[in-house]
Amino acid sequence: MNTRELLKNKQTIVVKVGSSSLIHNETGNLNLIKLEKLVRELCDLRNQGKNVVLVSSGAIGVGRFAMGLKERPDTISMKQACAAVGQAKLMMTYQKLFAEYNQNTAQILMTKNTMVNNLSRMNAKNTFDELLTMGVIPVVNENDTVSTYEMQFGDNDTLSAIVASLIQADLLILLSDIDGLFTDDPNTNENAEFIECVLTLDQNLLDMAKGSSGSEVGTGGMATKLQAARIATESGTDMVIANGEDMGVIHKIIEGEKVGTLFVQHKNEDFYLIDFIEENL
Repeated sequence: MNTRELLKNKQTIVVKVGSSSLIHNETGNLNLIKLEKLVRELCDLRNQGKNVVLVSSGAIGVGRFAMGLKERPDTISMKQACAAVGQAKLMMTYQKLFAEYNQNTAQILMTKNTMVNNLSRMNAKNTFDELLTMGVIPVVNENDTVSTYEMQFGDNDTLSAIVASLIQADLLILLSDIDGLFTDDPNTNENAEFIECVLTLDQNLLDMAKGSSGSEVGTGGMATKLQAARIATESGTDMVIANGEDMGVIHKIIEGEKVGTLFVQHKNEDFYLIDFIEENL
């Protein structure tokens, strides 16, 4: 069977959406058309009987707009203040949109300590499992309001892969402002070639990664996405990087269409997530 065809059978799906896919770059305000389509796509997955988790960025950006800040905050305290304002507004918007489809949702905020502490990690997994059993769509973000530099995941690409590993998801979809993985940065090299499928994430691919993001509101570059791919695939989760410009890409991925870059899982029994977090994050 075609590798893409197998995506139709995925039962537990984590979808990560970046700030650049949620916010109008010109104004810093929420893109409601995209948000509405995102919610509709996720609710349709639930209607198919699938478990769905949304990892959503955007809290700092939304808070920044609400507070009338023209520049991106550069101090931890200001970022945390913006996150506190923005997370509430963002979640309120999600609750309203999901309610239109009679879909219950929940908020889960995590820090690195949630994962490295055994009791916290177990409690988090139990919460996810219970919510998914009840048909709820958890909305996850890093708890920027209280996390310090030492307790940060760094970006939601990594967080989403960690969540996928924690709940043993079948598929992780990273939606960003890029079409997928290229042999070089397509913004600067017109000869960069698109990579449709990655069977083995080797060092050559990891060395290709760029640490920059093309968006003023995003934080994750290709390096973080490949790190997420390593976490996901070695944990037994397939992963797709795709462009979130059109949220309809979600059902195209699930239907097996060749959109985005597919990283095929190769579960590594020797891969221990907590060791990876402590050594690399």
